[in-house]
Parts: sequence; C-alpha cells; structure tokens
Amino acid sequence: MPDPATQPSLPVWHPESLARRLPALRRRARLAAETRAFFAARGYTEVETPALVPAPGMEVHLAAFRSEFRPILGEGGFPLWLRTSPELAIKRLLVAGCGPVFEIARVWRNGEVSPRHAPEFTMLEWYRPGATLAGLMDETEEFCRAVLPPRVAFGGVETDLAAPFERLTVAEAFARHAGGLDILATLDAAGEGDTAALHAAARAAGFTPRPAENWEDLFFRILLERVEPALGRVRATFLTHWPAPQAALARRDPADPRVALRFELFMAGIELANAFDELTDAAEQATRFARDVAERQRLYGEGWPVDGDFLAALAQGMPPTAGIALGFDRLAMLAAGAGSVAETLWLGHWPYPAGPLADETGEGSSGP
Repeated sequence: MPDPATQPSLPVWHPESLARRLPALRRRARLAAETRAFFAARGYTEVETPALVPAPGMEVHLAAFRSEFRPILGEGGFPLWLRTSPELAIKRLLVAGCGPVFEIARVWRNGEVSPRHAPEFTMLEWYRPGATLAGLMDETEEFCRAVLPPRVAFGGVETDLAAPFERLTVAEAFARHAGGLDILATLDAAGEGDTAALHAAARAAGFTPRPAENWEDLFFRILLERVEPALGRVRATFLTHWPAPQAALARRDPADPRVALRFELFMAGIELANAFDELTDAAEQATRFARDVAERQRLYGEGWPVDGDFLAALAQGMPPTAGIALGFDRLAMLAAGAGSVAETLWLGHWPYPAGPLADETGEGSSGP
C-alpha cells in the first residue's frame, strides 16, 4: 500500500479531497445557520454591503486587492478595491439609523496564506447601537457558547468554554507575561508611544530592543513573542484596553485617555475577534486616517486615499455603538475541530498555495 506521506497532494476539486473536508464543510453550513438564528433572536438585522469600495479599510499594515471601474460609455474610470472588512460600509448604515445589524461578509487581504489565513475569507461583524464594550464581551461570550462545542482546540491548545472568559487589560498582560513591563508608562503626555521609553523599559524587563525598532514595532514584537502565546489557553481571554496608539477605530477611555476601548478575543491559542467601542468623532477620525495614509505610504510606498464619504457620514452623526469583527473561517475551524481554515473552505486555498507565503507576525487590527 502506498505511503500517504509520500503521495502528491490531490487537487482541491478531487472527489477524495472534498470527501475529506465534507464533515467540516457541513459543520460550517450549520454554523452559519446557528449564527443567523442567534442574532435574529436578539433583534439584529442581517445586511449585505458592497465588496468593491473606494477605500478597502484604513489599517496601515493590511494589503488589499486593487480593481478598476471602467465605464462602458464615456471616459474617466477610477480605482476600486476589494474590501478588507465591511466596517466602513456598515457604519454608514448605522448613521442612517438601521439599528443593530450583522453581516457574514466575504473579505480580501492580499498575501495572507497560512493554516489560519486565506487571502479571501469570511468575516462575521455585528454592531449594536447603545452597547458598551463590557456588554459586547457578554454577548460575544454567549455567542461562542451557543455555536461552539464545550471544548475547542487548535495546534495542541485546548480551551474550556464552560469556564468564564478571562478579561485582561493589555497593561495587566504585559506586566504578567513580559517581565513586569509597564507599557502605559512608555506613552508620552499626549498618549503617543515614546520609543526611547519603551526601549529602556524593555531592557529592564529582559528584552533586547533592535536599534531600528520604533514604539509600535517593539510593542508588537513583545506582544507576539511573550503575551499572545499565553492567552486563550485553558480558558478564553478578552485582551482589553489597548494603548491609545493602537486605538484604530475605537474611542479613548474617558476614565484613562492613555488607553482605547478595544478588545481582542483569544481561544485555543488563536486570535478570533477584534472589537471597538466605536469612535464617533469625525474630526478625530479624520486625523487618524490622515496619519494612517501617510504611514502606509512611508512603509510600503503605495495605498489609497482617505474615505472622505465615510467621514462625511460620521460627521452626520453615528450613535454610540460597540462593534466586533470575528473570523468566521477560524470559528468554523474550531467548531469542526479542523487543523486549518482551508479544511472549512469549499475549494480550500484554491487558487493559492496551501503553505505560508509570508511572515506571520501580525493578523491585522480589524479582525482576524
């Protein structure tokens, strides 16, 4: 009998290949139905927003797929992008008064291929006007228990979902898992990262900063090397209250402006979701967007402009809202006990290679 380990892999469309994935795919289909039932029972409306957009998202380190609109008649085509998240579109609907909504959205991020990433994937996002970040954590915990088995595992890490989810601030996590490092003490008076201060604090905690690392670079290296590997293991973890430089589209905490009202969810050792108490101040958001565009241009020499129409909508007035982006493929992977997101996709990673193409040092700031 041939040794399976020495046999070439079958195409993703081969009957035997599909047969191996079919139990996970059927579990994915049930998961979608259970998700819709969960949110319908709580008064949410399912929405569908455009996939081709003028700005795919404003996160600095996410790469997008570019397209172009070409009118059949006349002149003057213009670039469009495949969205990295439906967030900016859904928030326009919140301004319009749609109430609590969710979307199971197809999204794209260029270059991301690994057991936990696919360039084309599905994001579950939901937004509830009037909700707080604490209330959103409660609802997220209820949702995970409703659609996942009591225990989930990935890569040898198992999490008991019956146990109360841990709620840990980023400051507490650094103090606990990064040698007592006080991350908030490395912010300046304006709440921005002080590179020299973090280099000094890192050395005192036993790290060796690299000369070219700025505050953000070193923050993420410590987070990825020391903090994240300790999260979401025996029980799920909400990592909350991020330093203000990592606010993204979250508002700052009125009780402590050094931190933003943001959380990420970890279980079975992987990041599953990213959530904000949403920023509703159009002027502050415009300042952040301008900074993001400049930083993307500096780092990568390319990008897209600020989404001015979104800022106009925000200026019209968005109600106080808490919202979350959750990786649906990762959720399906945990629900099915699969070893990679490709096992939960009907055509796997086709037409992309199955192995990693790039360094897996970050997973984006708006969702897994």
